[in-house]
Amino acid sequence: MAKLTKKAIDALPIPPKGQTFHWDTETRGFGIRVGASGAKTFVIQYRNVDERSRRVKLGRYGIFTVEQARDLAKIKLGEVAAGGDPAEAVVQARKDVTVAELCDWYLEEARAGRILGRRNRPIKASTLNMDESRIKSHIKPLIGQRKARHLTVADVEAMQADVVNGKTAKPRTGGRGGVSTGGAGVAPRVVSTLQSVLGHAKHKGLLKEHPTKGARKLATNKKKRRLSVTEIEDLGAAMMVAERHGENPVGIAIIKLLLLTGFRRQEGQAMRRDWLNAGGGYVAFPDTKGDAQLRAIGAPAISLILEQPTVASNPYVFPSAGTDGPITTARDCLGRLCAIAKIANATPHTLRHTFGSVAGDLGFSELTIAAMLGHAAQTVTQGYIHVDEALRLAVARTSEEIAAILNRGAMRLK
Repeated sequence: MAKLTKKAIDALPIPPKGQTFHWDTETRGFGIRVGASGAKTFVIQYRNVDERSRRVKLGRYGIFTVEQARDLAKIKLGEVAAGGDPAEAVVQARKDVTVAELCDWYLEEARAGRILGRRNRPIKASTLNMDESRIKSHIKPLIGQRKARHLTVADVEAMQADVVNGKTAKPRTGGRGGVSTGGAGVAPRVVSTLQSVLGHAKHKGLLKEHPTKGARKLATNKKKRRLSVTEIEDLGAAMMVAERHGENPVGIAIIKLLLLTGFRRQEGQAMRRDWLNAGGGYVAFPDTKGDAQLRAIGAPAISLILEQPTVASNPYVFPSAGTDGPITTARDCLGRLCAIAKIANATPHTLRHTFGSVAGDLGFSELTIAAMLGHAAQTVTQGYIHVDEALRLAVARTSEEIAAILNRGAMRLK
């Protein structure tokens, strides 16, 4: 090709696929790349002191004029003549990404499925949503502008202390009420998210080393709150009172199901009707915190599910009244029921822990209870479905016991 000019570049053909290069006859090593999308980008190509062929982008045609790009090319090629390597400078600049930039990269790559998590599978959307929340609420405000490769263990532990002390506390946005306070429960999770971002960046070659490997996370106390037998009775009575005063019966049904099964909140709320095998006594979850699982379920819970009214074109056991998805207000409903029953400090996880605790009261072993709760659950493998009979009986016995206690509370009002 002759000398690159605006007229010549405008007339360049667009390749049907891939890219083509056109080189300037005036400045050796200066050219333009044309992609199948129509994008035209100025480049230089040269050999460095190690005789390796290198290519560097200068800028997009339209943003740069031909004259501006040629002048920049002469500067860069002059650096090469002096023994420099502009391509290596670009690589080093990329390595100096900030923590905020690295977090943005992680979220984009993970949501596209290009970063793998547990069991070498794409990271779940729910996990990424929590990661994004921690990044926006805590990591970016505290250390977002720091250069990632210059972080130290002390920096991470200082960030953790700031989260514990409420330095990032602020009102929530996006329709959620209250204040994002941080605290001792959130702080170690923030550290876990940051360490995950840095670890994946090292694995993908964006960082030469994991700069904060070995940072210590604050120890947290596991939630041990359970409802006593009296509180379960009180909750049964509160369900009757709430329904009489207009509480959404679907919300009440979800709370009852969580207590009768030990399911996680989202597992109960988002359960689909076709996951239930009433005859087999199990629910086949296609995806849970522990991947696909079969979870045994007792007769009281099965009856509760089958009693729920169906909504056309909505596959969920507990359908939303306003959308084609499931209801999402279990936490709020539980709060109102607990206010009626005068039960303090109870969350949906408290119901799960109560189910396990009642199973323990009935004499079942820790290993059995772990399987009942899905920690060591039956799995779906190659289409073969099996739920251990002993596990089924343990779940049935526990579910029936809880149903009986709830009923005792409800009978007070009759």
